[in-house]
Amino acid sequence: MNKMNPSSALQQEINQALNTLKKGGLILYPTDTVWGIGCDATNAEAIERVFELKQRPDAKALICLVSDFKMLNQYVADIPEVAYDILKYASKPTTIIYDKPIRVAQNLLADDESLAVRVSRHDFSKSLIRKFKRPIVSTSANLSGQTTPKSFQEIDHAILAGVDYVVNLERNKKNGPPSAIIKLKTDGTVKIIRD
Repeated sequence: MNKMNPSSALQQEINQALNTLKKGGLILYPTDTVWGIGCDATNAEAIERVFELKQRPDAKALICLVSDFKMLNQYVADIPEVAYDILKYASKPTTIIYDKPIRVAQNLLADDESLAVRVSRHDFSKSLIRKFKRPIVSTSANLSGQTTPKSFQEIDHAILAGVDYVVNLERNKKNGPPSAIIKLKTDGTVKIIRD
């Protein structure tokens, strides 16, 4: 049997997910924390489909992932200096809620017009975002009110059936803990939401 080498399997999965995102589709993919439902963070219709799939009120904001600090700067108008230190020294994946997001779909924002963003440290999602050249939504792969699945095997059939592409990587891996969440105001106020 001809086994594909890991890097070409990774590239193949990135290309499949990329094609789905470009068409406004939803993907189910591994991240640096849990399995996530993802879509183009600039596409309001795709984001609406995520809310519908999760049966989640759209008053609840979603997290999005960027590939690096450079991309973060393209989607947040005013990043407090402390954000770079927090991210640089964080020992686990850390999501920061920023004021003044720009260039993302309006329905991705919280009621106070803030946006939760994580710089991905995960090979697959980081490479995918870099190739896509836009942030992607990352919300846990569960129906609203249900517990977050600890592995691919625990993902509800309704979620699997509701996305356009399921990434075929890391399906036997246990999820890591959810990310820390910190709210940073432009005036420098820091509030820990989840550590």
